[in-house]
Amino acid sequence: MKAICAALGVVAAMAASADSLDNIGDVRLKGPLGERLDRMIQGHVAGTDVDYITAPFMEKTETKLWWQSEFWGKYMHSAVPYAKYLGNGERGTGNDGSGMGKGDALRRSIDRGIDRMISSQEECGYIGNYPDELRCGEGWDVWGMKYTMMGLLHYYDLERGTGNGERAQRALEAAKKLCDYVIGEIGPGGRRGRFLWQTGNWSGYASSSILEPVVWLYKRTNEQKYLDFASYIVEGMSEPAKGPRLVDMALKGVSVADRNESDYKTDSGWAYVCKHGRSKAYEMMSCYQGLLEYWEVINGRAASMMPPSAAVSSKPPYQGSSSNVSCPIPPDDILKAAVASAEDIVKEEINLAGGCACSEAWFHGAKKQHLPYLRLQETCVTTTWMRFCEKLLEVTGDPKWADEIEKTFYNAYLGAMKPDGREFAGYTPLSGSRWHGQHHCYMHTDCCTANGPRGFLCFLRGLCRNDGRTATFNFYASALVKGFDMYSLYPREKSARIVSHTEGRLNMRLRIPAWSAGTKVTLNGKGLPGVKAGSYFSIDREWKLGDIVMVEFDMPVIAHKLDHAVAFTRGPVLLARDSRFSDGDMTEPFRRGIRDGQRMDCFAPVHVPSDDVWMAFTATLPIGSHHENPEGANRAEVKFCDYMSAGNLWRPDNYYRTWFPEEYNQFE
Repeated sequence: MKAICAALGVVAAMAASADSLDNIGDVRLKGPLGERLDRMIQGHVAGTDVDYITAPFMEKTETKLWWQSEFWGKYMHSAVPYAKYLGNGERGTGNDGSGMGKGDALRRSIDRGIDRMISSQEECGYIGNYPDELRCGEGWDVWGMKYTMMGLLHYYDLERGTGNGERAQRALEAAKKLCDYVIGEIGPGGRRGRFLWQTGNWSGYASSSILEPVVWLYKRTNEQKYLDFASYIVEGMSEPAKGPRLVDMALKGVSVADRNESDYKTDSGWAYVCKHGRSKAYEMMSCYQGLLEYWEVINGRAASMMPPSAAVSSKPPYQGSSSNVSCPIPPDDILKAAVASAEDIVKEEINLAGGCACSEAWFHGAKKQHLPYLRLQETCVTTTWMRFCEKLLEVTGDPKWADEIEKTFYNAYLGAMKPDGREFAGYTPLSGSRWHGQHHCYMHTDCCTANGPRGFLCFLRGLCRNDGRTATFNFYASALVKGFDMYSLYPREKSARIVSHTEGRLNMRLRIPAWSAGTKVTLNGKGLPGVKAGSYFSIDREWKLGDIVMVEFDMPVIAHKLDHAVAFTRGPVLLARDSRFSDGDMTEPFRRGIRDGQRMDCFAPVHVPSDDVWMAFTATLPIGSHHENPEGANRAEVKFCDYMSAGNLWRPDNYYRTWFPEEYNQFE
């Protein structure tokens, strides 16, 4: 039974979403994180050879059903906002007298890529590298067109209304023509004679995730056919027995790791191209992002469903001419399914580093994280989890999703990035060593290196959202943000200092992390009451220039236990032992007695041994097998560093460990 609901249109100039460019120029990240971001932009994003990643589109010779056509769209998804970040949204805004903005070189590469991509578009609208007989079928063709649409729309957002507006309009028209091609081939009554969800891999996940840019296209054009196509995709995501089933399984409480089709063969070895599995993490979350974008449009951002204080971003509800659309399922079910799935991921999959997935699939990994599973924490999964949480934060206003972004960002994400920013690891184990990614599709790149820069944007966009009425601080780092100056070495240090550069009435909202039970907030030296962990704390007042807010976090080291293994976190950061400390055997067991959730007061910060380690600690711990001996019974002093720094020399002789064995007794 299909529910009929009203959908609010959107004027072409409105493109509100977590992926828009609306506040990217309002933040200037400084300090250690700012330096790391700058290295990544210059060494990775700006260093990308756009001729190389667009060459496959000129050839159209892909017969192995691979995914070369995703690399350019992923590049654009980060290159466009970083170009605005560098150039503050305008060309030629440099302060060195040259008239050149910092982002100009990157913009020239972006322009060249756009010209090459549009020139590759066929008369039918197709942009890709598959020959006609293999298009819109098996493999990753539809997935690639999804990323191409995203890249074209990002460019349109960057350049519309500028001196490059004509090229921007060409990009929008190319995106429309490409979407029209997909509709004509595998839309309702399409030429290929198959449903969209029947193409690609993983029970239609990969192809169905094209929903996200289809909704973006509707937001930018207000053309009903794109909303109708989005509804068609949603129907395929939710109703067919062999399809993605992203809604009904979630509402039934089926864990994300347990949704595989009955004919999914787990005893035949893990196959990357899988038709009937539903445990593929990256693609599943990409579909939920599209569903949340669709839910926003159908509900006009559904302000009545959100608490009054939940407006994290500055974006108003969508406005425009009303139209009717046949919604394939009740809109409330879409939001409930997305939230339920994300909550299941947190409970069943996310490890202490904020990462997840084994061989890119869900596997109830939270309870197995102390074991040496293969191919842990694919960077594509890490980045997409951050983007999924970012969208949930925007839609629900619940700060727990910012908590999740923060944990993942400081551990799994930054740990996967090479210190010079030029590369991302494909997989990042919790214990072992860091290493280079793969070469995909006969190219000297891979999906994770292409995807990696998108993750930093989740932190950058969410750092502070200021619409002139409310300034919401979700994260803490040294930065210049709209109306404020923040200084902090968090999470290495326990405090953040925010200075007002504005005057007038404004509500400042501070995210108080759920793990910080005793956070203290002061205004101009006076303590403020009512600070509560896991919520936003508001300071609504008439601000003056120079007003100072200090936030002091409660950041103890906490022990975590799993099946005779122990690990330690400090605030949002997972701690690790590293071979560079040369302080004993990392496999030596802990003696019994440490409790799960125990505060470990024996940890103390110490000088870092070198610039490649961000934070270091020493602890006196009950380690060693020979405690029957008076000397062996003594505790041992060992050193820890943050997970991001652990193993970051990217050499086999630089290894690390986060989970440590605990001894058994004769009765176990």
